Amino acid sequence: MQRILISLLGLALAAGSVSLLQAAEAKPAKIRVLLLTGEDVGAHPWREMSEATRDVLVSGGKFDVKVCEDPLILESAAALKNYDVIFLSYFNAKSPTLSDPAKENLLAFVKGGKGFAISHLSSASFKEWDEFRKMVGRYWVMGKSGHGPRSVFKAKIANKDHPITQGIEDFDQDDELYAKLLGDAPINVLVTADSDWSKQVEPLAFTLEYGQGRVFQECFGHDGKAIKNPPVARLIQRGVEWAARGKVD
Repeated sequence: MQRILISLLGLALAAGSVSLLQAAEAKPAKIRVLLLTGEDVGAHPWREMSEATRDVLVSGGKFDVKVCEDPLILESAAALKNYDVIFLSYFNAKSPTLSDPAKENLLAFVKGGKGFAISHLSSASFKEWDEFRKMVGRYWVMGKSGHGPRSVFKAKIANKDHPITQGIEDFDQDDELYAKLLGDAPINVLVTADSDWSKQVEPLAFTLEYGQGRVFQECFGHDGKAIKNPPVARLIQRGVEWAARGKVD
């Protein structure tokens, strides 16, 4: 009888081990995010913005986020291999533009099938770099793009069937409503708002493909409060996941 009990216990332990192993295998690895930050215009508290973005991603439970405050990391193709998606929360207001190797590595990263996410004024970066502007789809140009005073406005879900926006309803956002971004690349518009400043419907979150990779841009995020508004936080989490994997679980 004792031998039978020991055998049954062994079988139970083995079955439990197999179940735990299967559960571990079923759970996907965390998405490796390089959050690139370090500079912006004076009106934007860039450190607060980057910390809020990191908090939003980490709270989603699917992301392993590393923060870098120096764009020189883009000069190392070997370093970039460690990531699934690059999130740009950065505008080079005073710093020089990227070096040619950094530009080539960033383009190769996305074209090769990985993800790129970009937020708020980051689309104004590297103004002399035409290919960057093609990659991000729409971009801010000083003296042409703009916004009215920060205020509460209604953000409207323009594509309710996309995995990034499914289940998200129209929401109120206390933020700058970006308008008159330039660019003519085909984009999949996810969220819009009516701008009193431009008198137009403006795209505030959208996706596009670049090579074999995926790009997600959202124009929200003047500060930490704007980033942590729950619907915006959800868009960021899902947008970064989609950029990295091409799907949202």
